[in-house]
Amino acid sequence: MAHLLGGENLTVQFATRTILDGVSVGLEEGDRIGIVGRNGDGKSTLMRLLAQRQTPDSGRVTARRDVNVGYLDQSDVLDADLTVGEAIVGDQADHEWASNPKIREVMGGLVGEVDWHANVHALSGGQKRRVALAKLLIGDDDVIMLDEPTNHLDVEGVAWLSRHLKSRWRANAGAFVVVTHDRWFLDEVCTRTWEVHDATVDPFDGGYAAYVLARAERDRSASVVESKRTQLVKKELAWLRRGAPARTAKPKFRIEAANELIADVPEPRDSVSLSKMATARLGKDVLDLENVTLNYGGPDDGGRPLLENITLRLAPGERLGLVGVNGSGKTTLLRLLNGEITPTSGRLKRGSTVQTAVLSQEVTELDDVLDLRVIEVIEREKRSFNVGGKDLSAGQLVEQLGFTKDKQWTPVRDLSGGERRRLQLLRLLVGEPNVLMLDEPTNDLDTDTLAAVEDVLDGWPGTLVVVSHDRYLLERSTDHQMALLGDGQIRDLPGGVDQYLELREATLSGKPSGNSSGQGPGTGSTVPALASSRQSAGETSSNSSAAGGSGSAGAAKAAPGPSEAQKREARKRLNRIERQLGKLAQQEQKLHDQMEARVGDHELLSGLNKKLQELGGQKEALEREWMEATETLS
Repeated sequence: MAHLLGGENLTVQFATRTILDGVSVGLEEGDRIGIVGRNGDGKSTLMRLLAQRQTPDSGRVTARRDVNVGYLDQSDVLDADLTVGEAIVGDQADHEWASNPKIREVMGGLVGEVDWHANVHALSGGQKRRVALAKLLIGDDDVIMLDEPTNHLDVEGVAWLSRHLKSRWRANAGAFVVVTHDRWFLDEVCTRTWEVHDATVDPFDGGYAAYVLARAERDRSASVVESKRTQLVKKELAWLRRGAPARTAKPKFRIEAANELIADVPEPRDSVSLSKMATARLGKDVLDLENVTLNYGGPDDGGRPLLENITLRLAPGERLGLVGVNGSGKTTLLRLLNGEITPTSGRLKRGSTVQTAVLSQEVTELDDVLDLRVIEVIEREKRSFNVGGKDLSAGQLVEQLGFTKDKQWTPVRDLSGGERRRLQLLRLLVGEPNVLMLDEPTNDLDTDTLAAVEDVLDGWPGTLVVVSHDRYLLERSTDHQMALLGDGQIRDLPGGVDQYLELREATLSGKPSGNSSGQGPGTGSTVPALASSRQSAGETSSNSSAAGGSGSAGAAKAAPGPSEAQKREARKRLNRIERQLGKLAQQEQKLHDQMEARVGDHELLSGLNKKLQELGGQKEALEREWMEATETLS
């Protein structure tokens, strides 16, 4: 692979702090690199150096002479006085850019629903992000650098961006570098990971999941004393290993290699125990929306309803994730549940023992404590807290979410956006609510902090409602998901986010959504989604219900059932496929054993990993065939 650009002995210092110390990295054609690390460790700094937007204190950046680099800044850099069309294509006539299929694809995927003639200053944060992305992606850059590209994007936008980046170049052409806290996105698009920490950069092969495993193995082999950090990594692995079939049906790394590491790690959540604790604290009734309709603008607005005749019942200990396009009413639904707004019709039924807490997107709740220090804010609420059956002091709890002993004495006004979000979440938790609602909680948080937040939420026994575009967080912290599709209705998603994307694709294309075959957006097949559906359907039906569109909306007329001959043939196929899957599992285990025995032989490991990927492809095809045969018998 040809060299594109790189950095040699890069050093950057801010005041008395060294951000990067003698770092050397290189970018080759075909590289798909994700950069991870704690907030403030130098991720964006490293990318700006490579893009030659910042000069290092020492060292140099080299680039091939003809390399073009496209850069998406984390902040909004669009000219606010331009229209959307001018911001993206400049003064090109419509027929000029419309004749280019690549530009049409980008326009349709990102700004199809944005007013072409609107001024940039009138756009929402999500719309501005889409416009900035579209402006970048219509170019022919050899290297694309993206700083938090998923900020303000909904689930659908993130899925489209992942598909675009995977198909933008052929396998060994072009390159991109991305800084993001979206772990699903990292796993989906990246083949290498750079971890920026302690003024250095450690490279890893694979996406986020592979990085988590490799980091755990590195820490174990080096006998790292950072016990809290290692425990969080192990808990992440425990969830990845024991998670839903949607994740394990198509592993992206040697998931079985984590078995020994996590043998002593309990399940991320003991659902039965948490449910019992939540019931004891909450009683049988929590929050119920019954036949609720809410018009745009509030109860007195006679326009089209934002929510129409919906019924939603939250059970004690329920963990619900909400997804939907921007403007579909997710935040409004949280405000309804919290009693902040009154529905146009219908009613909110609230349990007598319910105590709610909401983490808003803006985190303006800290404005009244800007002059206090972090530890003082928490101690004002409470001095001790119970997490997972253990009593923690306020200082210990603050440290668990990433505030070191020195940082605990920092005034709130001096905290970064991510640190303020962490502090406000802690402030809410120490108030001991029994219903917690989180509105886009991942904004401004790094991957390590997200893991710490999830660790705290795992042992929290109350009812949890999460609105987020972060698929990893939704799958990790909630037990089932529901969707607001922009039609005033709420729909259950037993197949998770994959099912939501299929529904959205079907809605936009005007076709009925399928549930047994075909390609889902952003996925190789529908097998994982269907497997997840089977697992979670029973839990979902017992925990929540959604009327007025929350069931099988617009179910098709029943088709005639299969004949007995077809059923016999399907049973034969099932038996054959199951035997083949058993053989593949044995072959996979042998390969894993060989890889474990030859950890230091990188050439051999590369060959074995290739064979493992081939087996994975065969397994995926057989699983798809198995599902089709099962559909015939059902």
